Amino acid sequence: MTLSVKQMNEASRALATPLFADVPGDIEVSFEFFPPKTEAMEATLWDSIKTLEPLEPRFVSVTYGAGGTTRERTHNTVARIVRETSLTPAAHLTCVDASRDEIDAVARDYWDAGVRHIVALRGDPPVAGQRFSAHPQGYDSAAALVDGLRKVGAFDISVAAYPETHPDAASLASDIDNLKRKLDAGASRAITQFFFEPDTFFRFRDAAAAAGVNAEIVPGILPVSNFAQTLRMAGMCKTDIPGWMARLFEGLEDKPASRQLVAATIAAELCRRLYAGEVRHFHFYTLNRAELSYAICHMLGVRPTPLAQEKAA
Repeated sequence: MTLSVKQMNEASRALATPLFADVPGDIEVSFEFFPPKTEAMEATLWDSIKTLEPLEPRFVSVTYGAGGTTRERTHNTVARIVRETSLTPAAHLTCVDASRDEIDAVARDYWDAGVRHIVALRGDPPVAGQRFSAHPQGYDSAAALVDGLRKVGAFDISVAAYPETHPDAASLASDIDNLKRKLDAGASRAITQFFFEPDTFFRFRDAAAAAGVNAEIVPGILPVSNFAQTLRMAGMCKTDIPGWMARLFEGLEDKPASRQLVAATIAAELCRRLYAGEVRHFHFYTLNRAELSYAICHMLGVRPTPLAQEKAA
């Protein structure tokens, strides 16, 4: 990656001063949640939403289970966000195990509920380890889904990107070609799978730009609240876990408070170094917990305004 003079000055300042000193407040954030399965999980989710709402995120997304397994819960969560908060919700939608008519009907239901932002994904097969197989009357790719959604309504559409290459892709080049197809079909931006080294993102961003991708690529940030769980998630999507990170979490299995301190520090430092590379929007995978994301945003200078606190009250 070749740094501009502006980036070199910012990198020099980041290294010469306390890492989070005087970040000028020009960062945007967004958050991802998943639909709750139980009343207790729902209470935790809504506590997290209300905690993060005063940070005025650009949008908040709600995931959609394989084969539409969380369809009703996803829709209910998104509709409640529309009704009860000042937030802009983005509903996930996938191609898995559904016809075009069924998917289009879900999209129209979202539109009727006031939702204008969709995260369009090919989706994972319902059975782990199987390869994706399109429904005979369904959308066969995320690019086709984006094209179909544009015909349903004037949605703002986000799609996925994979800095370490999608497990099903033949190569980085073919993966970036697929990303370009999704953006050319009408998506506005890409949100990446989580990663843990800033250079992983920068190399991918440079490769995408060289291939003609000029849309916004938003880094997806996963604060590591549970290292064993993160290892499992990383294994499924072939994300590299640096050895230094494993060593930092070693011995903290029964020390949740210490784990949170380490997790917040790691993720905030990653964001700060991405900021030095001119990233200004971060998408946090919250796992329905607010504490880590809120702490990281605080260190990055994202603070609630009095008006935002009043609206969220």
